[in-house]
Amino acid sequence: MTLQLLKSKIHRATVTDANVNYEGSLTIDRALMDEVDMREHERVLCGNMANGERFETYVIAGETGSGAIILNGATAHLGESGDLLTIMTFAGVNDSATDGWRPKVIVLGENNATIVRR
Repeated sequence: MTLQLLKSKIHRATVTDANVNYEGSLTIDRALMDEVDMREHERVLCGNMANGERFETYVIAGETGSGAIILNGATAHLGESGDLLTIMTFAGVNDSATDGWRPKVIVLGENNATIVRR
């Protein structure tokens, strides 16, 4: 059996911009992606802590060290600058490999700087 387990999570990411005229996706600072092993074009599930919206999209890499968290395309209607997001990816894991499974998790603070790594 294969189970869908949390692979990575960026918690309390502050939206820095929203661009409805872009072709869709979520731009994330490449350094933050690397910290939690998110891949470009990987599917993400996002929860907006400001308004309760949940949505799926895919990731595109932003400039390393920029702190960018940008809602693009239709997702730009689901939040605004200053909103806090939880951004998650999942992996299909064989049941026999689930013991000891640990997702990569970071919690962000001011300017989307990492304050906690788990």
